[in-house]
Amino acid sequence: MGSSLYAAFCPPPSPSLTKFSRWQPTSLLSCPRVACCSGSQPQYVASELKFALHDALESTGMDTTYAREAREGFWSQIKKLSSLERETSISINRCVDLGKTALHVAAEDDSLISHSSVPLPVDAFIDRLDDLSVGYCPHYSSSFKSSPESFLESIERYLFDEKVLTHRSGSAVMLSLIYSEILKMLRLWGLVDFDVEISFPLDLHSLPRGYQKQKSKESDQPHIMTVQTLLEEILSNLKTAFWPFQHDQSKSLFLRAARAANCIDRLNNEDSGLQLASAKAAQHRLERGVWTSVRFGDMRRALAACERLILLETDAKELRDYSILLYHCGLYEQSLQHLKKYQETKSCSVQKQSSDLVSRQEDDAVEKLMIRLNLIMMEQGWSKPSYVRNFLGNNSEPW
Repeated sequence: MGSSLYAAFCPPPSPSLTKFSRWQPTSLLSCPRVACCSGSQPQYVASELKFALHDALESTGMDTTYAREAREGFWSQIKKLSSLERETSISINRCVDLGKTALHVAAEDDSLISHSSVPLPVDAFIDRLDDLSVGYCPHYSSSFKSSPESFLESIERYLFDEKVLTHRSGSAVMLSLIYSEILKMLRLWGLVDFDVEISFPLDLHSLPRGYQKQKSKESDQPHIMTVQTLLEEILSNLKTAFWPFQHDQSKSLFLRAARAANCIDRLNNEDSGLQLASAKAAQHRLERGVWTSVRFGDMRRALAACERLILLETDAKELRDYSILLYHCGLYEQSLQHLKKYQETKSCSVQKQSSDLVSRQEDDAVEKLMIRLNLIMMEQGWSKPSYVRNFLGNNSEPW
């Protein structure tokens, strides 16, 4: 399996893991709008937002053809999702090809970091997923006549003991996806005649497990992996793994980046020497054009993860997080546009705003960033810093 596919299916370890432009959607308009809804989560019109990553990379001379194609493939899948389908269990999902969607994510990330002259072969990897299903049948044909419990146990032995977890480590969310893809194929072949749910583990040391839906209990509901939660988990894992500001794991991703941008008031002795040094080192790497580093994230793939999360319309805070990454890239105009969109969406929300310390710190950092961006835009003859081109340009030593 290629390195980029591994990155999507098993992103680099983070504290939450033990495991595994000019492109725009067709309906892009120049003046995005906010759509308020009566639900708990405010909605923005993702297809009308203009993203910066692909255009910025192309302006440096990088060919983004494969990245754009992969993003279009991702969008072609998730744009089918209705509110009801988002809450559908991955075991019964019929709307989105989840395996192909995840592979489009991997294909885009691969195109951003590799120097390959060919795209990641998505269809070939889809065939490998199908081969897993085919490979199960001859060895476990007797299980088709057994009880649902025994049948599911045999699938799990096949997956976790023989095929996927040969090294005893992996991503729970990707194992859930592979499990659901095998069940989908077996159901298409008429070999599964009962409803199955996949229980997603809430701890770091368990594996996803299948169970007969008819025997489910109320306590099983929080563990059911839906289409929305699966895609959000995949993209959030990538965002966390590639976030360029890895210092102070106790802070949110946004606050780490805000601190590096001096958008947070520092109390006496609040920051350790290591945290301050890490923040300064991260900024220094950007200024020198080093866009990725082991243990220090990858700005390109962090931006890509943010853009896909925004398209998925999961949480308006993704606009805010995307904005501060754009600020660090020196893309001030785009940063301001998305920060304004975040504030518009937040003000439109009917959801009660949190008043805890972290939320207050984040709100304060947003205000400081907004003021700074407005001042920059008011400057006559402002221009982006010289390191932007180096930072987003091709680098002969990406690792």
